[in-house]
Amino acid sequence: MLYAAELRGVPPLDVLGEQPMARGAQGAPPQPNPYVATLVEGVVAHRARIDELLSTYSSGWALDRMPAVDRNILRLAVFELLWGEDVPGPVVIDEAVQLARELSTDDSPAFVNGLLARILDLRPRLAV
Repeated sequence: MLYAAELRGVPPLDVLGEQPMARGAQGAPPQPNPYVATLVEGVVAHRARIDELLSTYSSGWALDRMPAVDRNILRLAVFELLWGEDVPGPVVIDEAVQLARELSTDDSPAFVNGLLARILDLRPRLAV
């Protein structure tokens, strides 16, 4: 949804609202999956800080030079690493690397892994 929103030039919450993913109560319209909604809303709420961290620690890669898929995978993963409480850091990184492997360039998995590992290592010292 983050990627789709960026490509379409619309707010991610608009895309979230367009994508029912779970059945609502009987007679109610389908609602977004609560976990997906939490992730999208969290990235939106913390995007300025997430982008600042990605820009600071990406070692020579400006945020706007990254492939859009990578940029949004990283945003999602940084939100989970710093503000999420239910998924261990190494699992977040592994899932992000798998997404990069499936959806992006050949160089993306190593880039995503390295950047997220650095942020995870710095997590205790980062102000969020």
